[in-house]
Order: sequence, then C-alpha cells, then structure tokens
Amino acid sequence: MSRIPFGDELRAGLGEPGRACRLDSSPRSRVWRVELPASQVVVKQIVDGPDAAQRFAREVTALRIAARAERPLAPALLGVDPGERVLVLEHLDHRRPAGDWIVEYAATLARLHATAGPGDADALPRWQGPTKADAGSFLALAEALEVDVASTVPDELDDLVARLAAAPGQALLHGDPCPGNDLHTGDGVRFVDFEQASLGSGLMELAYLRIGFPTCWCVTAAPESLLTRAEEAYRREWRGATGADLPGGLDDACAGWLLRGDALVQRAQRTGVDHLARIPDEDWTWGTVSARRRLVHRLGVVAGMTADGAADGVADESGSGALAGLGRLSAEMRGAMLARWPQLRPVPTARP
Repeated sequence: MSRIPFGDELRAGLGEPGRACRLDSSPRSRVWRVELPASQVVVKQIVDGPDAAQRFAREVTALRIAARAERPLAPALLGVDPGERVLVLEHLDHRRPAGDWIVEYAATLARLHATAGPGDADALPRWQGPTKADAGSFLALAEALEVDVASTVPDELDDLVARLAAAPGQALLHGDPCPGNDLHTGDGVRFVDFEQASLGSGLMELAYLRIGFPTCWCVTAAPESLLTRAEEAYRREWRGATGADLPGGLDDACAGWLLRGDALVQRAQRTGVDHLARIPDEDWTWGTVSARRRLVHRLGVVAGMTADGAADGVADESGSGALAGLGRLSAEMRGAMLARWPQLRPVPTARP
C-alpha cells in the first residue's frame, strides 16, 4: 500500500487516518478509501502533470459551487491540501443503477448545472467546443470515404463552430459526466471527478445522452422513449431550479460532438493528433466499443436530428434547417462506413 498523502493540517482537522484501501482510478489521480475516527472518507490526490494544478483547482471550485444545492449533488468536500493536491471527500455507497437510470441522471445533471450563475463567470474556464480545424478534419474524412460534400456544408460547419463558441450560459458543467462518474446512492445520484469542470451551456452535456457519452469509456444508445423521458426530466428540473426554460434544442450540441475527433480516444491521447484521419486506415478500441463504432453511432444520431431540417422537438435559435446539409452528409458517411466495414455492430443499448 502506497503512502496516504494525509498531512498534519488534515490530521488536525479530521483526525488520524486508520485503515486504508487503494481504489481504482484514472492514471491522472490516486484514490483511497480511508477510515477516520468519525467516518469513512475518500482521499483523492491529483497526480503530477502539466495541468495537475489546474485540475485540482477546477475540482475544488466545482465541488464548492455544487455544494450550494439544497439536495446534495456531489460528495461533501471535507478538507483539502493544496500543496499535495489532495481532496478529502465524503464516502458514498454506490448501487447498481436501474434500467431507466438516465432519467434520474438527467434530472440530477440539470440541478448540478443550475448551481452556477453569472457571479461565477471567472471561477472556472469556459467550455471549449470544436474548432475550424475539427471541421476541416471531418470534411477530409468524408473525402477519404469517397462521399461527395455539398457546397453548402463547409459554411454550415463554420457557422456551427461559431455558434458553439458563442453559446450562452453559465451552467456548472461537469466536464466528463460519464457512467462511473455518477454514483447511484440511496439518496439519489451524486457526481464525482470534476477535474474538467467548466462553465457554459448545459445543452453540451445534456447531449451526452443522445450522442452516446462522447468523452467516456463506455457508449450507450438508449431507446428513443427513454431518451425523451430523460431530456424532459432535465428540462423540467432546469425550469424548477432557474425559473426559465432551457433555450434551444440539441442539434448544435450533438453536431459539435460529431466533429470532435479527440472524443474518439481517452483524455491522455487528445492532443496533437487528427484522430478522424486515422479512421480510414485503422480502428482501435477504447472501453466498450471501437472508434469506428462510436463514429457510426454519432453519424446516425446527427443524420436523424438534422437531415432536411429535422429537429429534436425544440428549434435551435439558428433555425431547424441550419444543419440540413450536414445531416445528409452524415447519413451518406455512415452508409459508406457500413458498406466498407459491414462487421460494425450498433453500440450497446445498456450501461455496462
């Protein structure tokens, strides 16, 4: 067992640590379950790296913002040691989620998003969407798949990138709201691991349910009836927490995730490589499915939402036909991929 980073200040405030057990975590952190005199806690240390200090600060800030909610949305933050980048958190027991887990998940996500407001504008970085380079990589992939790109599509993508960059909102975004970063407890869902927290439009994370959890090791494609229930639950909770309707639909958010080639690999591999350019020549597995299966799923979602101006039930401010060309292109790219690699199966419908 490695040394538990529990310094004198934490000991003075929380007591002497007793028995400890190392828990599974990402390579970017070390996590222990620790017995203290008054309770069992989780000790998390952000490991060294070029962005370690920023990740620690983001998590601490996000947990403190989330703690404003009347109903708990995250583990209580019991202590910190900035010098060692250590957080001491309330220990929560997780139980296997129900089959319709995404409904409660979505409702809790809305309450989490609603904890931040205009006064937090400088507390966390703004959410970053796809870039023009991402759009260019997507168009290059279409050409590599021998799919014709309509003359209107490059302008559609430029406009999409601009809209996402300017998307309004001061929601507290988790940054990686994946299955596994949600604990289903006897008192409801709690979110953990806020190292990538940011501020922005809640639509960008509500879209996770429909586009298939793009930054996550596992991908699911829930039935349409369940997705509708979850999205309605999110909008209902958002309205109750903020007194306002959530502006816009999910077309832009889902299309934005489609353009993100870095959402085909785990976080440590997301810089400096055009992952969309790899698709014609190689496939690779991350978590439960391969990169090509992830992309085929996302193409199908965007094709269904945007082709010929189809909308997801709530019109975007840009107008429901703003991505019609992308919708048609997505359908054709999906067809080309399935023709070239007929062994590609749909992504799982259930959480692993």
